[in-house]
Parts: sequence; structure tokens; C-alpha cells
Amino acid sequence: MSKITCFGEVLWDVFPTHKKIGGAPLNVANRLQSLDNEVTMISAIGKGENGAKLLNYIKDVGIDSSCIQVHNEYKTGKVKVMLNEKGSASYDIKYPRAWDKIRLTEVNKKAVKSSDAFVFGSLVARDDSSRSTLYGLIELAKYKIFDLNLRPPYYTKDVLFHLMDKADFIKFNDDELFEVCKYMGSKFNSLEQNLMFISEKTNTKQICVTKGSHGAVLLYDNKLYYNSGFLVKVIDTVGAGDSFLGTLISQLLNNVNPQKAIDFACAVGALVAQSEGANPVLSRSDIDAFINPH
Repeated sequence: MSKITCFGEVLWDVFPTHKKIGGAPLNVANRLQSLDNEVTMISAIGKGENGAKLLNYIKDVGIDSSCIQVHNEYKTGKVKVMLNEKGSASYDIKYPRAWDKIRLTEVNKKAVKSSDAFVFGSLVARDDSSRSTLYGLIELAKYKIFDLNLRPPYYTKDVLFHLMDKADFIKFNDDELFEVCKYMGSKFNSLEQNLMFISEKTNTKQICVTKGSHGAVLLYDNKLYYNSGFLVKVIDTVGAGDSFLGTLISQLLNNVNPQKAIDFACAVGALVAQSEGANPVLSRSDIDAFINPH
């Protein structure tokens, strides 16, 4: 079991017919918690029913909510989710929201200092307030995990480069990898060459790239590990990458072999994609049966 702090957006994903609790760092935290890690969430909500329900949910699933701030002047996060015919999502992310204004406090500094790992994304850095807090907390973290979430227009090259330079572990999807490598002047065309290019440029020894239904590739201490994906009927892709990352982090921090870790994480990501919303409940036996059906 590891102690992990996640930083960033907590919000409501609003679909055409219903709404679900989400936000990439909260989805990661949720999956980490379900795998028996000790997880703290640093974020902010607004006053009112939406914030109260979010906070109750965080407490109910067992995530430490002591670093969730409540703001009077900003609303709780909300994202309008549009799904295409294949279940792939696009997002309209409302701004500004409470999670854009996370303050640096002694409580959240202490949480980061005492954790084995600190997980953060790029979206939370869209606002000066939360970005400044993130930059302060990064300096206190033992092991820094950066999950890129390139949501136009909410990122800049300078911020991405700064966060990649600070990270010990970076997670991209394949589109994000190629986009960032192009920014950095890569002349390579293959995924593996670009992955190694990023590793060299940012001095990061651990990088994972997800490839949608085609699985993922993991660079871990100078060796590449592959999983080619699982066949599922996609309901929606919301949160699948987040659950994948939470599972992979949990496995690696708890000293599971990297090949077993990426296989297990890909299975969890696939199971989430064939379920509705970002955080379906999955038991260990569900996951094992999916990987090795009898």
C-alpha cells in the first residue's frame, strides 16, 4: 500500500442525459483508493448542492478530503461532455471554477511532503492561482507523476515543458506524445523513437503512452514494455485513461513487475471504457477474470 496525493480538478461531467462525478485527478485518486492505497485529494469546490455532493462522494469512497477547499465566490467544476458514435468524448470545460483557485496551504504542503507520490495534470495549470500552487507543491514531492491532458485552449508549451522537466513519470496518449514532440523539434515518426526523445530531452526515465483500444507502451528504467489492448464494446471513453494511470501507478509503486503492471492497467482501462462514466466499481476478481477468462 502506498500513500499518494492527487492535485487538480474535481467536477461534474454533464452528459446529454445524465451527469457523473469526474475530473482526471479525482478519477485517478478513485482508482488508486479502490486498489487499497491511502489517497488524499487536493482541490476546491464551490458552495451549494453540487459542491456538497462532490465532497460527500469523495468522503464516501474513502479518499482523504481534508485538502478540499470551499470557495464562496466560484462555482463547483462542470464539464459538458459530447460523445461521438464510437463513444469518444470531447469536452466543454467551464471557466473559471473553484478548482482554478486552489490555494497553497500548510495542510496541502504537509500532505504532499508525507506522500510516496504526487499526481498532477496539465489542465489545472490553466489558471495562475492553481498553477502557482502546483509549482509550490511540486518542489515538496518525493516522486512526481505528470498526466498530460491537452484540452485546447487550456495549455501552453512553456507550462508543459516546465511540468515535464519536473516530473519523474509522464503519461501521454499517443496524440499528445506526437504533438508535444513536434513542439520540441523531434524529427522522428515512430512512437518508440519519440518516446525515447522525450525521455532524453526531459531526463525522465519512466514514461507511459496509451494507444486507445491498442493498449499502451511503458518505458521503465531503460526497457520498453507493451500491451496490445483488449477487445471491448466501448460505451464511453471518459475516465478510461485515468483509471489506467491510477492502476499502473498503484502496481509500480507497490513493486509489481512492469509487464504485469501494464497488462493489469490496460485491462482496467478497457473495463472502464465498456462501462458508463469514469468510475465504475471493479473488483479484483472482475479484473482477473477479464484478463484470464475460464
